[in-house]
Amino acid sequence: MSIRLRLTLWYSGLLAVTLVAFGVVIYGIVQNNTMSSLKDQLRRISEETQVRGRVGQGVNLSGVLRSAIDYNSFFIQIVNYIPTITGVVDDKTPNMRSSTNRPELTFTFPKQNEVRHGEYAFVKREIEGIPFLVLENPIMYNDEVVGLLQVGAWTGREEQLLHQLRSILWFAGAAGLIAAFLLGMFLSRKALMPINRVTEAAERIQSGSELSLRIPREKPNDEIGRLTDTLNAMLSGVERAYKNLEDSNAAQRRFVSDASHELRTPLTTIRGNVDLLEKIWIGGEAEPREDTENVASTTLVLTDEEKRGMSLESIRDIADEARRMSGLVNHLLSLARADAGYVMEMGDVELLPLAEEAARRAAFLPRKAEWAVGPLDLLSEVKVRGNRDYLLQLLFILIENGFKYTPFGVVRLYAARRDNAIGLSVADTGIGIALEEVPHIFERFYRVDVSRGETSGTGLGLSIAKWIADMHHARIEVQTRLGEGTVFTLWLPVQREEKPA
Repeated sequence: MSIRLRLTLWYSGLLAVTLVAFGVVIYGIVQNNTMSSLKDQLRRISEETQVRGRVGQGVNLSGVLRSAIDYNSFFIQIVNYIPTITGVVDDKTPNMRSSTNRPELTFTFPKQNEVRHGEYAFVKREIEGIPFLVLENPIMYNDEVVGLLQVGAWTGREEQLLHQLRSILWFAGAAGLIAAFLLGMFLSRKALMPINRVTEAAERIQSGSELSLRIPREKPNDEIGRLTDTLNAMLSGVERAYKNLEDSNAAQRRFVSDASHELRTPLTTIRGNVDLLEKIWIGGEAEPREDTENVASTTLVLTDEEKRGMSLESIRDIADEARRMSGLVNHLLSLARADAGYVMEMGDVELLPLAEEAARRAAFLPRKAEWAVGPLDLLSEVKVRGNRDYLLQLLFILIENGFKYTPFGVVRLYAARRDNAIGLSVADTGIGIALEEVPHIFERFYRVDVSRGETSGTGLGLSIAKWIADMHHARIEVQTRLGEGTVFTLWLPVQREEKPA
């Protein structure tokens, strides 16, 4: 059974009980008011009626009273219990006797021992289907019931009125209940319509193809409205989580693909050089491997000096590719830590010694551009909250990046200051970056245009730099102009600054 039907049935049931109670009260009030007037008249006539008689003889109405009674409205009957306890009718008003156009009327009456001493009672009697209300008043003699005075009145009009009232109440109650049931179905349908929309939306969302769907809010700030807001907020969260999951899966697939590609290149180079060394020093004695491609089966005829030169060149190539693979693996390890939620150990770091050490080490890096340092005076006595090793790694990434893309010119490390942040800038006069490429340079394995892509690299350095900056609540600002150079500035929030006295 649906909630809608249950609500309607409950509502209709409560309304039915209310209507029945209301009808009973109305009927009782009308019946009481209608019969009370008639009972008062019967009581008055009973009190004013005089009877006469002697013990052993009959009991009948007083002659004076006979002429005073409206025989068309009221009927009086005298019952005598002296001859027998079952009683006999001694007298009655003329309107109860038989005539040419009506039969004789006689009220039924109780036995003598069934009559209560000195207490009158109202009873309903029917004579040939005609309803009467009869007041029965015992006639007492020496504290014994010797007769019974019955004063009755026809209640046809009252019964007809009450019958009509009952019909009206039943009809009105049934009509009201049906109308209430239909109205309840309509109102419950309207009230539950937002919930139906929620259900329909949930069914469409279940497939995961319509996560952008939202439930329209048409209600005021009631329970349904708040439920709609809550579900819409939940759907927004689910959509974001689903999108993040898709992006994460896509990034993971791209990451694995790019990492495989980056590792395949040095491995191919190493394998080729190893094959060359085998051909130089082993010659035909070496058995060709199944995974070796295009390996010549002939033995190279070289002098010892040529063998030594070619071998040294191959060894240098192998060493370079091994270093490249080592750097790539280290970068991948750093990114894996970032993805795993690695938490760095933080402490107070003095920036001036950090920058000086980075400058000193950078002087030994292979480069074509000139290396310049300063000014660094703004870093004096400035400390930040961070991890010294990772900050040093970040600076090296920026410096190496400058060397890599500056075939000639200058790469400079200097300090900057802005409000409550201290900056470490690495500026180069290299080839620069196109503005449309800047938003993507911190993505993993991202390479810019072909001219920059010709320079060797893994495409992971700036991604790691961005992660380190985020862990330090810092940001990396990029200023660049294609063909003129680039400035990377690491802005760090200053923890404490102590100026010399």
